[in-house]
Amino acid sequence: MIPTALVDRLDNFLLELNRASGAAILPLFRADHGLENKAGPGDFDPVTSADRNAEAAIRALIASTFPDHGVIGEEYGEDRPDAEFVWVLDPVDGTRAFIAGLPVWTTLIGLRFQGRPTMGSIGQPYLGEVFLGAAAGSRLVTREGEKSLATRKGLKLPEAIIHTTDPVGYFKPWEVEAWNRVRAATRLARMGCDGYAYAMVALGALDIVIEAGLKSWDIDAAIPLLAGAGGAVTDWFGQPVGSRGGQVVISGDPALIPEILPLLRDGARAG
Repeated sequence: MIPTALVDRLDNFLLELNRASGAAILPLFRADHGLENKAGPGDFDPVTSADRNAEAAIRALIASTFPDHGVIGEEYGEDRPDAEFVWVLDPVDGTRAFIAGLPVWTTLIGLRFQGRPTMGSIGQPYLGEVFLGAAAGSRLVTREGEKSLATRKGLKLPEAIIHTTDPVGYFKPWEVEAWNRVRAATRLARMGCDGYAYAMVALGALDIVIEAGLKSWDIDAAIPLLAGAGGAVTDWFGQPVGSRGGQVVISGDPALIPEILPLLRDGARAG
């Protein structure tokens, strides 16, 4: 566990990092954001100046405040990834939503302690929201104040609201089939919110998120946040999500996990 004397300082620092990233991103939202394509011909992997500026701002604050901490970031790679404390960053999760002017992109900031995701935040500065927490508890911070987060419990799978970002764009064919089985077993499915969907599970608005092909920066921040709100995050085998991401199940009610996993079994792949 993180030393008690340090927990409050790190919690406040997460808010400071979100303010810094928001200041870098918001001037470019629904504006000239410097879009580039990181992929080769025939593919599309967008990155903008907002992604790069926000990660640079976050890294600069970490370096000046906690110079012994490591960083893993989507845009600028790894710096001391084996340090005792390591920050895992996705400055604009949902870049496609960002360039489309949709306010469902987020800044994901996770903190590993001794190799395990321990604290995290999901920030949406355009809406003025920061969801943050750890296993001991999670909360939503807005311009109006703060409130504790709690996932929705006690519902049956046919009553659940489920989300994924884009099964056609991100899933392998066998993963699409698995997703469709879970979707058919639930009440309502929504798509396209990337990491903002994790926050909606913590809020108790969504119930389940199914994703595949995630990187560590796509999911690290959500693991402690969901734990603190009462939810569960596993891979498609029901095991803890590895340090490289992969196939992920998020459930607001951990009791639903044993019902979801058999529907995913034929699509589950190790690694």
